[in-house]
Amino acid sequence: MNKAAGCLWAGREERGMADGSLRVVFVQPSLAKYRVPVYRELAGRAGIDFRLVYAQSPGITNVDADGFRAELSRMRIAKVRGRSLIWNSAQVREATKKRCDVLCLSWNAGYLSLVPALLRARASGVGTIVWGHGYSKNESPRRARARERVAKLADVVMFYNHTAARRYVERGWAPSRVHVALNALDQGPIQRAREHWLSRPDELRAFQVGHALADRPTIVFVSRLLEENRADLLLRAAAKLRERFDTLRVVIIGKGPAQAALESLAGELDLGSCVTFTGAIFDEMELAPWMLSSHVFCYPENIGLSILHAMGYGLPVVTSDKIEGQNPEIEALRDGENGLLYAHGDLDAMIETLARVLGDGVLRSRLSASAHTTATQQFTLANMVDGMEGAIRAAAARRA
Repeated sequence: MNKAAGCLWAGREERGMADGSLRVVFVQPSLAKYRVPVYRELAGRAGIDFRLVYAQSPGITNVDADGFRAELSRMRIAKVRGRSLIWNSAQVREATKKRCDVLCLSWNAGYLSLVPALLRARASGVGTIVWGHGYSKNESPRRARARERVAKLADVVMFYNHTAARRYVERGWAPSRVHVALNALDQGPIQRAREHWLSRPDELRAFQVGHALADRPTIVFVSRLLEENRADLLLRAAAKLRERFDTLRVVIIGKGPAQAALESLAGELDLGSCVTFTGAIFDEMELAPWMLSSHVFCYPENIGLSILHAMGYGLPVVTSDKIEGQNPEIEALRDGENGLLYAHGDLDAMIETLARVLGDGVLRSRLSASAHTTATQQFTLANMVDGMEGAIRAAAARRA
């Protein structure tokens, strides 16, 4: 931080103390685009003087802060026996009353700086929050114990969903220390794009005709093309579904290291014009007609925030029933209400589930309406930040 910025921060620190605002610092591994609206909303809350300190996490593109203060810090990562060990000096640096009243840190036992930061914060009278999933997809008793031991040093633990939070309360954690900030997307751009295209049916129809989607049962997948997301299963399912739906279309939106293998598999399965690989689409207005021309969103495994993206367009979601192998956002899916689950690892079950949605318009309409409600009324940005604010004030109260 340069000298002028340091003076600015000092002034803000004094004002924060004078007006009773809580000086809150989040130290995070990155500043991803989808997090900007969250931090902006938090920074706008009354009585919260918010600042973000972020690093450069491998594989994530940082964006500029908008509507909140942020600064870049250095994070060191080393691979030891296949495990990432991380030192983020900002975690320790910010853990003092001179810097903040409440400090929120990434809940990852791989951070060697996390325990020193929590101990320093406690000695300084700073309230602390650890924020994370609270579980691992490759869970082991050793990992679980290490994660919980670290969490006990914090005043508050903050989860992405209620399911993980309940497990901690059931294990004896005081409910006052367990908080949930339901992970959410900013639905504003999604709803604006959706309304734009739905209010122009002739343009949407022309798009569908131009891309051979008109009046054809269509399945869409949107994400980075990674092996663990198992888009290959969707292609294998499509090869069988064509026997029942001869005009079937599958749209794969995204790019990534698995793209070449997926395109090769589509050729081997002789899917031809049945499958369209669009590449990555980041502009919501450009993505919207593809979503609105589809009947179901299928993300075979490892689903995350994509579930809320799809539901924002009113798309029923189909994915695996291996909940522990999914990301926390799977909590948004209620089987038979806004989407459907199929038996994990069972391709035939996946095919039957997709066929059920494609072939039953009444079911599809019901799932669609509920999916849209879930994304726009339940898993909202405001609800997520309400959870964050509750955790912040609880951590401050424990230190007070």
